Parts: sequence; C-alpha cells; structure tokens
Amino acid sequence: MISLVSRVYSLPSRAAGRRKGTPRVYARFGKRLFDLFFAGLLTALVLIWLVPLIALAISLTSPGPVIFAQLRTGRNGRPFRCLKFRTTVYHPRKKYHATHQQQADVTPVGRFLRGSRLEEVPIFFNVLLGDMSLVGPRPHTLQYDAQYWTVPGYRERQTMRPGLTGLVQTRLDTAATPGLIQLPYAFRYDRWYARQHSLWLDFKICWWAIAGRAKALS
Repeated sequence: MISLVSRVYSLPSRAAGRRKGTPRVYARFGKRLFDLFFAGLLTALVLIWLVPLIALAISLTSPGPVIFAQLRTGRNGRPFRCLKFRTTVYHPRKKYHATHQQQADVTPVGRFLRGSRLEEVPIFFNVLLGDMSLVGPRPHTLQYDAQYWTVPGYRERQTMRPGLTGLVQTRLDTAATPGLIQLPYAFRYDRWYARQHSLWLDFKICWWAIAGRAKALS
C-alpha cells in the first residue's frame, strides 16, 4: 500500500485491462505513430507561430541564444541534446544550467516561461526527431543517471524513449513529497510504465497533464 499522505496514487494490477500481445505491437509501432501524429499536429497548428513569438520576445529582452541544449540520457542510455528556451541571463563563459541558476539570473520573460512551462516547447522538436516521446519517464541529466545507475531496476526506465510528461509528473505530488522520499515512488512508477504502457494509458496521462496544467494556471 502506498501512503496517501504523500499524495501518491496506487498503481493498478499489471494485467488489468490488457490483451495479450497488445503492448508489443504498440511499443514497436503505435507509440511512435502516436508521437508523430500529435506532435506534428501541434506543430502545424500552434508551434509554427508560437515558437517565433517566444523567440522574438527572448531575443528582444536579453542578448544571447534563444534555445539552449542540455545533454540528457535517452533510450538505451544514449545521450541526446534536450532543447529548451533560454530563461536566464546569458553568460558566454559560464556553463549553462537549466534550473539551478540563481533566481537573480532569471529574466522577466524567462520567469513567465517557467511559470507557464512554455520553456519546454522546443522539446516537441525532440519528439519529432525521435529523441523523446510525448509520454514516458522524464529524461535525467547524465550526472543524475550515473548516480543511480546501479540501483536495482533503475536501468529499466532507459528501455524506452524519455517523455515530455509521465506517470511521475501526473500522479505523484512532488511538492508534497520531499525529494529523497519520492525517489522510490518515482523509480517504481517509471518501471511500471516501461512494462505496461499502452495507447489508452498514454491518452490518460496526456489528459492528466493538460488538466493539471489548466488547474495550476486557473
């Protein structure tokens, strides 16, 4: 039983609502088609005008590159460059960190992008390129993965493409669960998803993510 105090949702039975052979077919073909269809549709309808507007706002208010790339661990442990909008003051000779820079370095536009999560819009291009999926375990930095690589079962999350959102982000209240306490839950959720992902589950996770974001902004 998982503690309700930490606001962690229990996981369903492994065999619940699953037909024999379905995970294999979806994992091999359907999940990538799911990503291409929805990421492509969103790009054609929204990103084609939203990305230039955000890029213009960043470039007019703060000198430096509009997008930065940070190495993250991808499928089968292969590193890839995760794309995000720059939200802090650019220091040419200083190594860029996505979220660990001081709040004083965050630009006014960057503060809005972080609050609205629009800083992650370029990740959809990672999805189209095949580095990531819409749904899956969130990609970690190379240093983070190196730290936990020997933890039993941890590598199982690397058997699939990392996701823009996932079970951890939609079912685990990270604000109410301190970091060290939430780690076992997060690892367990990622392993469960790697084994049990399906089209229906991906739809539900996307809906949870959209509904949660709308609630946070209201």
